[in-house]
Amino acid sequence: MSNTDLSQLTKEQFNTLYPVELVDYNPNWVRLFDAEKAMILSAVDSNLLGRIEHFGSTSIPGIKAKPYIDILIEIDESMLFNEGLIDQFKPIGYQHWKVPERDGIAAYMSFGKGYYNDGTTAQIFHIHMCPANNFMWKQIAFRDYLIAHPERAQAYESLKTDLAAKHKNDRGAYVLGKTDFVVETLAMIKDQ
Repeated sequence: MSNTDLSQLTKEQFNTLYPVELVDYNPNWVRLFDAEKAMILSAVDSNLLGRIEHFGSTSIPGIKAKPYIDILIEIDESMLFNEGLIDQFKPIGYQHWKVPERDGIAAYMSFGKGYYNDGTTAQIFHIHMCPANNFMWKQIAFRDYLIAHPERAQAYESLKTDLAAKHKNDRGAYVLGKTDFVVETLAMIKDQ
């Protein structure tokens, strides 16, 4: 079993090998994040990194999630797409890809590990790395709001469950299906 070069897969191949599957909340996800954060800080020049946050559904207690640990790392604008920084993540198993600008959200760096050629996985980690002014950082407010409002978190889980059933082999449609809910929640936060 060897790591899959994610950049070599078509969207269809990726969606077939790694379908959208939700599992019940696992309190161990917090420990997995903490251990991965510690490992990143010991392997990468920590002077180049700012805040490191656990976000996404695995960071919200009690709701189903794809069992991936999403990590958001703040970097200075000058380090965006810096090859030296990208190279520091390779020895710890991460592959890099650029997330292009879309819908007014600035491009940012993304890394993943835990995917294998045969479609099986180890624990999957996704790193999203960008400056503090990137829209991705609104995900922290979204996370915190859902943690503080369990009824909203349950509504999010219901939406995700419906989307996962409809779009098991189309991650793009699954993600896009959550957009209105996220935007509406961020508006709720702004109105507080």
